[in-house]
Amino acid sequence: MPFRTPLLLLVFAGPLAAADWPHWRGPNRNDLTDEPSGWADGKWLTDKPTWTANIGSGASSPLVVGDRVYALGHTGTRDVVRSLSAKDGKELWSVGYRGPEYPRFHNGDEGLYSGPSSTPEYDPETEFLYTLGPDGDLHCWDTAANGKDVWAVNLYDAYGAKQRPRLTRSPIRDYGYTSSPLVHGRWLLVEAGSPRGSLVAFDKKTGKETWRSELTDEAGHNAGPVPMTIEGVPCVALLTQRHLAVMRLDAGKEGKTVATYPWVTDFANNIASPAVRDNFVLITSQYNQNAIIKLKVTLTGIEKVWQKPYPSKVCTPVIHGGHVYYVWQKVRCLDWETGEQQWEGGSFSDPGSCVVTADERLIVYGGNGKLALVETAKRSPKAYTELAVKDRLFKTQAWPHVVVAGGRVYCRDREGN
Repeated sequence: MPFRTPLLLLVFAGPLAAADWPHWRGPNRNDLTDEPSGWADGKWLTDKPTWTANIGSGASSPLVVGDRVYALGHTGTRDVVRSLSAKDGKELWSVGYRGPEYPRFHNGDEGLYSGPSSTPEYDPETEFLYTLGPDGDLHCWDTAANGKDVWAVNLYDAYGAKQRPRLTRSPIRDYGYTSSPLVHGRWLLVEAGSPRGSLVAFDKKTGKETWRSELTDEAGHNAGPVPMTIEGVPCVALLTQRHLAVMRLDAGKEGKTVATYPWVTDFANNIASPAVRDNFVLITSQYNQNAIIKLKVTLTGIEKVWQKPYPSKVCTPVIHGGHVYYVWQKVRCLDWETGEQQWEGGSFSDPGSCVVTADERLIVYGGNGKLALVETAKRSPKAYTELAVKDRLFKTQAWPHVVVAGGRVYCRDREGN
């Protein structure tokens, strides 16, 4: 059954400078924003949403570029890309293609999700928007031409990925393609998860394949490739169904594996993305691993720095200052150097995401649309301190990542109230 998903907009109480949110996890793909939280004189957000808009079902989070919001969702028998006014939510244009609500090899948890999970990617050089549907439909849209379809390829058809295999005693889950594309220079990097390559690089303007990784793992269920630099060499971290893999992006060595670290989870549910700082990577999963691990990567291998029994189920950890933040059931704060827990608190459920603002606060979103403002460890080093909360904005799970841009907070649930 298809659903229509209201995208809900709340505005900070105080005046703020405009900023974009053009990628998965924000302007620098790390959930850190230069915007302040908007907390002023004991007030945070407007009492009621500034606007709502129907954008279709899915766990994909919106992007904000200038005065436009771009969103991907499933409506009826189509995956639909919409451009909305950031000011009032008015639909400016929409485009789409015929696609299934569930991918061709879907298996399990259909009552918990539907539609696209992949967040779009925006390229400021070309003004192209890239989207990936659950059934492998990769599209390039020209936002300057009202969403003109520039090029497209179906990853299942082109690269022959099969249903994810069962690697543990738990039943398999297969949610199709969930990862977000990544623009790197002239390439669009996409997790194909196929026998022909785990990662594929396309020419971002033409859609022509330029190279494939030597690794051929099946795709993970997280948000895909994350850029990083190892000893001056541009690389990308990818959490597949079997490994954390780090691959080179430098000329002549594109797609070569730097190192891998084994990471197999029950149900193939390695949902939280790798979190990167310099040549360090955090990976975490509640499923059977029940841990968060810090790894150091060099051009000669990977070594474990620490491992702690404080997993995140869905939320990708946010590295800020000397601390790590994430939300699963509770908000947690760990010491970046040692992994020791500094504090925990709040009451959330499985869904969750968070953003660190310029004035040292956390905007936390989870559960069935619970939105909270929390002090970081710099302001509250010994205890969880919640400044404000709005509860149950929706009736279903808040899988999509919260977005903060231009003095506004954008919240979406998976299928509508």
